[in-house]
Amino acid sequence: MAKLVLLHKADSIYEDEPDRVYDFPKNYLKAIEAAVGDWVVYYEPVKAGPRGYFAVAKISQVIPKPGTEGRFLALIAPGTFLQFDSEVPRLLNGRPLEAALTEPDGTPKRGGLVQSAVRVLPEQEFARIVSLGLPENLIDMEATRYDPPGDHILEPAATFERPVLERLTRRPYRDVAFRRKVRAAYDYRCAMSGLRLRNGGGRPEVQAAHIRPVEHQGSDSVRNGLALSGTLHWMFDRGLMSVADDCQTILVSRNKVPGEVVDRLLSPTGKLLTPEDPRNMPHPENLRWHRENVFGNVQSDEPAPWE
Repeated sequence: MAKLVLLHKADSIYEDEPDRVYDFPKNYLKAIEAAVGDWVVYYEPVKAGPRGYFAVAKISQVIPKPGTEGRFLALIAPGTFLQFDSEVPRLLNGRPLEAALTEPDGTPKRGGLVQSAVRVLPEQEFARIVSLGLPENLIDMEATRYDPPGDHILEPAATFERPVLERLTRRPYRDVAFRRKVRAAYDYRCAMSGLRLRNGGGRPEVQAAHIRPVEHQGSDSVRNGLALSGTLHWMFDRGLMSVADDCQTILVSRNKVPGEVVDRLLSPTGKLLTPEDPRNMPHPENLRWHRENVFGNVQSDEPAPWE
């Protein structure tokens, strides 16, 4: 197995969807086949935008691309894709994070491997890039983010660093990383009500909802998330609400939700508030899955929050 850097452009002409599939030509086949079962880091090339290294995922298998001679698809293992909490710049203190892209004097190389869509990434460099993008103490950072200074007891520094792979596979860590990215993408506003609510301490009340749940092979991509208030999150998960195939119109199960509740909870436009960055827009396939598998189908014995 081998870890890789995969170049990805949001407006690629290829059928890339970082949390699901990576489309590539035959000349990279050997390298990507060697990475099956291992992790990759996604990288946005200079001409595509400013993000640098922005996410991590694991390749589960490689298959020929149906109907396209000479192209292949690297399938991403469900539940492994995770966007970095902070995008990692291409250069740190003027030096590349990849030794293979560095001249002997420490300056960045030009051309050649720099332009390659697939690069082998040594274990140490993988760990460094992931640690920069997904800090070990992310859970503590989030837990104390809105606490007043001195309002919590600082624990002694840990004597060891958890292995990077343990961090990437632990559900509590991934939940925090997902929540931070989704809420920030929607500017801490509920996507269905349009409200930005904060408690007395300034902590945002909006939650991060998976459109397609993780247990049903949904990913932790922002494109599989919606920022929702607690009540609307409850309703969305139980199939009382969804989003139409225009990716804008909010659908309501009218026979289960009183009209006055709809009027109180939803934006008057009846449209979904979407992220400013189009790369964070809800993916149409995730919304389709929710409409077909959750909306109107889920029953709950729990009392509705408005009852």
